[in-house]
Amino acid sequence: MKDQVILVTEDDVEVGHCEKLKAHIDGKLHRAFSLMVAKKTAEGYEFLLQKRACGKYHSGGKWSNSCCSHPRPGEALEDAVQRRVGEELGTSKLLQFTSLGSFIYQAQLENNLTEHELDHIFLSFTNQLLLAPNASEVSEVEWFSIESIQEKLHQQPEAFTVWFPDVFYKVVEHLKVESESAD
Repeated sequence: MKDQVILVTEDDVEVGHCEKLKAHIDGKLHRAFSLMVAKKTAEGYEFLLQKRACGKYHSGGKWSNSCCSHPRPGEALEDAVQRRVGEELGTSKLLQFTSLGSFIYQAQLENNLTEHELDHIFLSFTNQLLLAPNASEVSEVEWFSIESIQEKLHQQPEAFTVWFPDVFYKVVEHLKVESESAD
């Protein structure tokens, strides 16, 4: 059976399933998630980004958040995050993560595909992440500071997936609010 995605309303109510590629061809709204793995250093926060493998059916060779995908029908979001961390990044270490809410976006991609997702954002902190990225999913992983990501987004926005800026700035805003409330 081909990969299925969960079709949803704008309120994240499940309304059916669809083959993943067909959902992207037809631009159907479906449930997705984006995980950002972070660590705090003496200089501030750093984020683990992945460069998508060039052979991916869309957005190949572009930088994105640590892990992103779709839950399968009947699969809880948290279980899907854990599954894909293993499939993409090759880590068997279970992550603890926090939900930061969701947003909807729609964007035209290459190959006449449309990304139309209700994207749930998750944040995980770690200092000890053992990685063995799956080469068919990920071509590179690298830790980046907030400032270096902002600079690269400004100078080369095309180097990133279309959803990444929204995910990144929502995570940064969450960390800013959390930091201010701790003071």
